[in-house]
Amino acid sequence: MGGKEAVKGSAASRVDTTRTAQALAPEVRSAFPADAAPLAGALAAAFEDDPIFGWLLPDKRRRHDKLLRFFALELGDVVLPSGTAWMSPTASGACLELPPGRWRMPLRMQALHAPHFAGVFGRSLPRALITITKMEQKHLREPHFYVPYVGVAPDAQGSGLGTKLLGRTLERADGGRLPTYLEATSERNAALYERLGFKHLGPFTVLDSPPLWPMRRPPSPAS
Repeated sequence: MGGKEAVKGSAASRVDTTRTAQALAPEVRSAFPADAAPLAGALAAAFEDDPIFGWLLPDKRRRHDKLLRFFALELGDVVLPSGTAWMSPTASGACLELPPGRWRMPLRMQALHAPHFAGVFGRSLPRALITITKMEQKHLREPHFYVPYVGVAPDAQGSGLGTKLLGRTLERADGGRLPTYLEATSERNAALYERLGFKHLGPFTVLDSPPLWPMRRPPSPAS
């Protein structure tokens, strides 16, 4: 599944926003395995009211606990071994980043994840698997940095932390002259990503799901 959250903050232009994020970047660091549990908690809180996760996990009473398990799995088995999780010093938010060529989960990893996915999604497992399949079909094929999730816990939103976290990935993408790719899960989030230079590639739905908005950001000319 792909990635999203309400990235707070505003910018006059893509270049100005990226430079602002770079100036504030010392407040952001890369995560270690020991950070996985608190970051899973922050991401679970950030995505508890997310439209796609609400569709996949309709029981709101159990959604937070299931999201905790899901993000612990994503961090521990996918992102930290293969990519980077940018985090705030207090672990109140994270941007999960996968480098070029590492966005597709290997078949062996999919097999290992199957029982855990079943435990998280239960009766919605077919929906989740169909969603993952369609997202892979729509996924950008050129070399790129992929952001499956960027999220800030509700009590830390409103300070521009999401922009700072995502700014670290945008800085690396610009340095490598590569695009960045993500999927927004609401029009509001998509509008915020547009301020950071992301362009729409065309929304899609899965069965009766809310829409997802794939978005691509070209490297900044200033890089």
